[in-house]
Formats: sequence, C-alpha cells, structure tokens
Amino acid sequence: MRQVFNKNIDQLRQLFTIGFGPHTIIIILAIGIGAMTGGVNILFRYILVLVKETILIGGQNFLHIGDDISSRFLLPLIPMSGAIILIIFAKIFPGEIYGYKFPDFLEKVNLSKGFITLKSILLKMITPAITIGSGGSAGVEGPIAYIGGGIGSLTAQLLGSSVKQRTLLIAAGAAGAISATFNAPIAGVMFATEIILLGNYELMSFGAVVISAGIATAISRAYYGTNPTFTMPISDIKSIFETPLYIILGLCMGVLSVIYIKIFYWFKGYFEKANINEHVKPIIGAFMIGVIGIFFPHVMSDGYEYIVEALNGNYLFFLLIILAFVKIFATSITIGSGCSGGVFAPSLFIGAMAGGAFGVAVNYILPNFITTPYISQPGTYAAIGMGAFLASVTHAPLTGMFLLFELTGNYRVIIPVMLSSVTGVFMATRIFKDSIDTAELSNRGINLHEGWEVSILGSLKVSDVMTKTFVTIHKNDTLNKVLDLVIMGKGLYFPVVDSHMEMIGIISMNDIKSVVLNDYIKQIVTAGDLCTEDVVVLTSIDNLNEALEKLSLMDLDEMPVVDFHEHKKVIGMIRRSDIISTYNKEIMRRHSQESTF
Repeated sequence: MRQVFNKNIDQLRQLFTIGFGPHTIIIILAIGIGAMTGGVNILFRYILVLVKETILIGGQNFLHIGDDISSRFLLPLIPMSGAIILIIFAKIFPGEIYGYKFPDFLEKVNLSKGFITLKSILLKMITPAITIGSGGSAGVEGPIAYIGGGIGSLTAQLLGSSVKQRTLLIAAGAAGAISATFNAPIAGVMFATEIILLGNYELMSFGAVVISAGIATAISRAYYGTNPTFTMPISDIKSIFETPLYIILGLCMGVLSVIYIKIFYWFKGYFEKANINEHVKPIIGAFMIGVIGIFFPHVMSDGYEYIVEALNGNYLFFLLIILAFVKIFATSITIGSGCSGGVFAPSLFIGAMAGGAFGVAVNYILPNFITTPYISQPGTYAAIGMGAFLASVTHAPLTGMFLLFELTGNYRVIIPVMLSSVTGVFMATRIFKDSIDTAELSNRGINLHEGWEVSILGSLKVSDVMTKTFVTIHKNDTLNKVLDLVIMGKGLYFPVVDSHMEMIGIISMNDIKSVVLNDYIKQIVTAGDLCTEDVVVLTSIDNLNEALEKLSLMDLDEMPVVDFHEHKKVIGMIRRSDIISTYNKEIMRRHSQESTF
C-alpha cells in the first residue's frame, strides 16, 4: 500500500515537472492551499465554538455563574479544567503543547527549512481551542497561521519542493488562514509578507500569497457570509485637525506595546525558571486567570464581544485603562504558564481599550466647541488603537493598517491608522528592537533578519561544540610537572585550579616558553605563580556567535568554558577551529536537505 502511494506521488511530481513551468506550478499549488486553508479554518472555528460552548459557557451554567461577583467565585475551576485536559495531550506529545510556539514556527520557516508535521497541525487545531474555549486569555490567529503554514509545508514536502518553494507555500498557507479568519484578504497578504517572510519577497511569491488569501477568503465568505469575525461600527473621522492626536496615539501605543512585550516575557521566564512540575504550571496560570475573571471577566477567552463594546464607546475611561493592563497580565500569565494560544486577539483587545481610553481623555480634556465639530468619538480612537497597537507589537505596520481598514470597511480610517501604526512601530523599535514574535529568538542568539546561514552560529550553543576532555593543572604543580602535562595534553591553553577544583587562572604555551630555558626558575616557580589570573571565559549557554566574537576580540584561539551557575568550575575548552568546522558542517547539512521539483 505504501509503495503504491509513493509511486503515485512520484508520478505526480513528474507530471508537475514535465507538464508545467515553475511559475505555473506555484500558482496551481497556491490555489489548492488557499482552498484547503479556507476549509480548515471553518473546521478550526467549529472546534473552538464547540469547546467554548461546552467548557466555558456550559461550565458557567453548571456552576450557576452569573453577572454578579458573588456568583463568580467558582469561576477559576473552568480555566483550570482546560489546563488539566491539556495535560493529557502533553503526556502523549511531550514538548509539543505548552507555551508560545509562534517564534518556533518562524524559526522553522526561516532557519530550519520549514518542515512542519501533520501531528503539529492537528495539535494546533485542538490545544488552543481548549485553552481559549475554557477561558484562557489568548487568541486563535497565531495557531491558525501555524495551521495554514503547516498545510503549505506538507504540500511542499509531498511534492518534493525546494526549500525556497516550501517557504513560499508556507507563507501562502498562513496568508490564507489569516484572511479566512478575519474575512480580510489584504491583511492576510500583509501578515504573510511582513511577519512570515520578514518583508523579503519577490513578485512571484507575492502573487502566490495573494491567490491563496483570495481563495481562502472566498471559501470563508461562502460559509459565513461577508461579515468579519466581529462586527465593528463605521468609524467617523471628523477633520484633519485630529492628525496630531493620531500621531500621539501611535506613540502611546508604541510605548504600551513594549510594556506588553516586557511583561509577557517576564512571566514566561518566571514560569520557566520556577521549580514546579511542567504539568502543574498551566493549572496555576489557569487558576490565576480565573481569579482575575472574578472581577474582570472581560479578559477571559478572546474577548471579541468586549472589543465591540469599546468600539461602540460603551466603557468609561478608568475601566478602559484597567482592562488594557489587566489583559496584558492575563495573556502573559496564560501563555507564560504554558497554556496554548496566540497573542493576536489579545493585542486587538489591548489596542481597543487603550485607544478608547485615549479618545475618552481627548474628548474630556478639550472644550466642547472643539470636540463637537472637530474631534471623533472615543470608539473611533478605539478602532485606530487596535491597528496601531497590533502594528507596534508585531512590528508589522501594513498588517495593522489593512486589517483595520478591512474590518471597518471605511476608507476614511486608512489615513489615521497609517499615521498611528507607523509612529507606533517607530516608537516601539526605538525602545526595544524586537517584536513579540522575535524577542524569544533574540534571547537565544537568533536574528531572523540576518538569514539562516548567518544565524547558524547563534542557534548553536557552546556546550554543543566544546571539548570536554582537557588537561587541568594544579596551582602547586612545579614547572617540570606542568611541562609533562602540557606534552600529554592537546591545545594551547590550560586551566589552573586549586584544591577545590575551582579555576584561579590559565597557563598558555607562551607563558611556559618565557621561563622554560631557565633551570633555576623551573625549580622554584609553580603553576599558580605563572598563570594569568584575569581570564576571559564562556559559559555553557553562550552561543557560538558570542564565542567567536570573544575569541576574535581577545585574539585567542582557545578559551575555557565554565558552568553557567558556577563560574569557577571549568567544564570544557572551546577552540576557534572547532567553531568554524561546526559552522561548515551545518551549512553543508542544511544545503543537503534542499531538493528541487
């Protein structure tokens, strides 16, 4: 059976190769991927609604949870139940469930040749639905982009596409998924080109992404109608005199986006370092979300219905401010503790609340004879805030602009959101260079914008390359004994340790050469007297890029590696030649993975 299947696939590949040119093949595949992502989006949303009605809504009815606070004290049990269900999947698929996976997706696409498995796609359809459907503060847009990209990856793998074509088809799948989710094809295209392809695309790749987004949106509209995921009122932009206010709003969104990113990764780091069983962490996070939900149920789940309330101007200033910051903490706790989900919908929520608060403040501070004829209502600022904040968090201004334009269906909103989005991204990048999707990769020494070849050194750790068999010299050893040890050992540098095996310095071949011909000194000098005490070291968690920079800066060929927690405990030696050799081998390995149609 398997042989027959493989034979049919080979025949299909040959048909594509002989019967069509490369551009025609890409167009045909983009149509198919768009159709598949449109259909999968319908299935995914159905699963989400089913889980939400069963766990969140059904749980509230079962526990008799209502609008008054006194009835909501059992609310934490609902998100905790979702976290407990996740344990089952985490046990079966270790390492696949917990945490924010979109940075890993970007790394796979841009650095690891875009191999995404069917298993990962299926898990991304189920686990985020459980988190969000049980009240976790997260979004589905990141997971659906992963799913769409995964469909593109599987298609490319099935047909034996080249790495470049595989990356393109992943972007086409992600574009189709986002387009179908928001009923916003242009925003889907911008999402794929700015975030997935990092702004690097050719005319052919852009065409494939556009076709996939269009087909996926057409399928979504055929099933759901022309309405987007949530209805927004038509925004009314009153006058050109508001222009400075939209620029100020953008600057505020830029600052707030950095606060969000910092808090998000603080909680993520806190839970990662906490000495708690990995299966218990999501339950703790879910309990915290439930406690927050007792007082602010608005921040639970995706919160789309509350975004609409802010867009309609139904919230007061202090509630808007509180909800914006509470949502920041709720999302950071949900995903940081290990629950599955994305940050796209929370960004829209935060932007709407913060923008609405800005609009309320403007209308309150300025006198009526100015606000009535010249200043828009708070709901308009809430809408602009959505686009500006999303752009600032993701460093994708075009995505924020066009998403808001397509959600409102009002062309007059485009100029304000252009001003706010660009100024927001400008402010955010001035304060902090990374977006919420690239910050984790930067912490691991990976810069996606450098390209996959340059980022190889950043993706490999010193502990992967260092030599663990090395000669150590005791500080009381005589020079004659040092010479014997050096002759037996390899390398040019040798750590000198004390009785506790802690490094006090290092001896080099040059140090030995300076005294080796003096017989008197050889008899009285010890290794401790001769060693250099001011030693530059690397830790086991440093990456090879950092190692090469230190070696080059100090003009050294070898350097000791110490334990991350105990900087006097030597655990290896790393050589410049080993780094270069490892780099070359990795380049060859990755190039060997490439194949062509």
